[in-house]
Amino acid sequence: MRIAFLGGTGDIGAGLALRFGRDTDHELLVGSRDPEKARASADEYGAELEDRGLDATIKGFENAMAADRADVVVLAVPAYHLVDTVEAVADRLDPDTVLVSPAVGMKRDESGFHYNRPGAGSVAALAAEAKPDDVPLVGAFHNLPAGGLADLDRAFEWDTLVFGDDADAKSTVIGIAGEVDGLRPLDIGGLGNAAEVESVTPLLINVAMENDGLHDLGVQFR
Repeated sequence: MRIAFLGGTGDIGAGLALRFGRDTDHELLVGSRDPEKARASADEYGAELEDRGLDATIKGFENAMAADRADVVVLAVPAYHLVDTVEAVADRLDPDTVLVSPAVGMKRDESGFHYNRPGAGSVAALAAEAKPDDVPLVGAFHNLPAGGLADLDRAFEWDTLVFGDDADAKSTVIGIAGEVDGLRPLDIGGLGNAAEVESVTPLLINVAMENDGLHDLGVQFR
């Protein structure tokens, strides 16, 4: 399977690409608005994995080209770039492509980070409005710390909450997420539950900021 990380040169894209490169056999595509930046990051991730004795297939492309080649497209971009990114690649998506949104809208004040819920109800709902109607959307990977993912020496036991209205697409995402060592995907229902998942991320950041030893905090449900 080919998995594309649009905005894959950023923190969460890097962390996911490295973990999928280490733990799975999928072909990985790093996307960016700048194809040279995408190729440089893909080479960097590949070199890090090669240094660990791993032979991962990671290539860099402009976002639309990465989306065109992928079976699963992860929108690893900030919430404020999400709609523009979806619209820019919309004509490269088809009904067999699974679109994945991990984006969270946040704002910060003197008290800390807060969920910035958009008028559509959630950031995932914004993606759903921007995508082609026949392309399934799944939410996943929201509450994972980018730094912890990118640190391949770190072992973890984290859960990722997965939601979506298309059962087959959701099953695909649950399947690939479960291939990452230490990551447990949990199905929490449909797109209507997106805001509850997205709002957990600023809470985790605040806990990590205010408590020693909890940097790059993940979550596990028991």
